[in-house]
Amino acid sequence: MLAINRMTDEEFELHTFAILQRELGLDGLARFLRLNRAGVGDYTRDRHSWLNRVTIQDIMAQVASRREPTAK
Repeated sequence: MLAINRMTDEEFELHTFAILQRELGLDGLARFLRLNRAGVGDYTRDRHSWLNRVTIQDIMAQVASRREPTAK
């Protein structure tokens, strides 16, 4: 087996997938890949546009409303 620092990116990826499959099984490997894939876009820019008009009072009101017991 090659030392990690001597592996190409492709060799490292293949060994990593083999280890994950061995330890997690095929279903676990598929779930891991689904949850840990690279995203697209610029999260920081997008977050600023989402929160552009939100105040701390808006956030606190949402928190308070979730803490209130639901009426039955």
